[in-house]
Amino acid sequence: MQFGGNRVCESCHPFGVLMAAKITFLLYFEWVHRRNSEKMRKFATMNENLTDKRIAVLLSGGVDSSVVVYELAQYGLHPDCFYIKIGPDENEAWDCSSEEDLEMATIVARRFGCRLEVVDCHREYWDEVTRYTMDKVRAGFTPNPDVMCNRLIKFGAFDEKAGHRYDLIATGHYAQTEIIAGKKWLTTSPDPVKDQTDFLAQIYGWQLKKALFPIGHYMKDDVRRIAEREHLINAKRKDSQGICFLGKVNYNDYIRRYLGESPGDVLELETGRKIGRHKGLWFHTIGQRHGLGFGGGPWYAVKKDIAQNILYVSKGYEPLTAYKKDFKIRDFHFLTEPVEIVNVTFKIRHTPEFHSARMEQTAAGEYLVHSSELLQGVAPGQFCVVYDEQHHRCFGSGEIAE
Repeated sequence: MQFGGNRVCESCHPFGVLMAAKITFLLYFEWVHRRNSEKMRKFATMNENLTDKRIAVLLSGGVDSSVVVYELAQYGLHPDCFYIKIGPDENEAWDCSSEEDLEMATIVARRFGCRLEVVDCHREYWDEVTRYTMDKVRAGFTPNPDVMCNRLIKFGAFDEKAGHRYDLIATGHYAQTEIIAGKKWLTTSPDPVKDQTDFLAQIYGWQLKKALFPIGHYMKDDVRRIAEREHLINAKRKDSQGICFLGKVNYNDYIRRYLGESPGDVLELETGRKIGRHKGLWFHTIGQRHGLGFGGGPWYAVKKDIAQNILYVSKGYEPLTAYKKDFKIRDFHFLTEPVEIVNVTFKIRHTPEFHSARMEQTAAGEYLVHSSELLQGVAPGQFCVVYDEQHHRCFGSGEIAE
């Protein structure tokens, strides 16, 4: 065996063979230690020194958080794992994957010798995240429950119940952090499709200080390969497409459960011609094309009349009025610290695309966003997430106003 160009002779004497084996082992141990130290240093440069830190992992049962546990184990760390229980009440017949999730989380934690504890945040989720969501959709806005789930549950209610005992809370988010001038900043993942900084742009500064994203420097395909190579039980498990923590629960079913249906007319914007009926304005978003359920299209949802309960649609290409270059955002939330934001990049939905813009602050403390290009589907209630010009460092986010 050879490490770093050093060859050990094994051909003389039994004692020589024994010494060769011992030296080889020591060289191998030194190589492994050096490799792990280099990995740890690389990891620490973007986060912080993890030595002697108490780390909690939010283990969901999915492949991403499972690879988080694996990664930390490779650094010689032994975090405590937590499964956050959110799902519906036992008497609610929803197709929720919570039992399977918990089973997967239990197996993964046991494999790496980690303790697993179940933390019940059911009441907090339904009282806070659900209330926020229903209030917004009832008012005709487009909310993002996943954004508020991170702020109120994963880094909020969990911290109150168990996370306060730990220095860091590790999750499977595709995001990174960097220490710049002694302060911790949220930065984007190298995977533009999976980047989740937009879902984290409303967490508080103290929550960001405790956040750890061990797989944030990976591409999604890399995470899958690691899981398959290490034969993790959920290596081939599909990613959840539902709402945060609710697995298979469809968004419209989630809304229908609390608000029911409120049928109304669907009119063509240009002519006022009746196209059909909708089941509730809260089931539709501005810019929506798929799932409208009307023939003779394609149709786009372009306007809502809340007072009259009317959904306006346009056939084919949307009229120019459905596009915007300028819009206002309110209640801007800075992640690390308030900074001057003028020339920036931003996104208004969870897509890989960033847009360039110039921002200006009004006397009322709101911000005007002047996009460099026309945007389709700018809807009140959406979060506008703002980054530096290289769309690397995330400054924070605000809610798009009417």
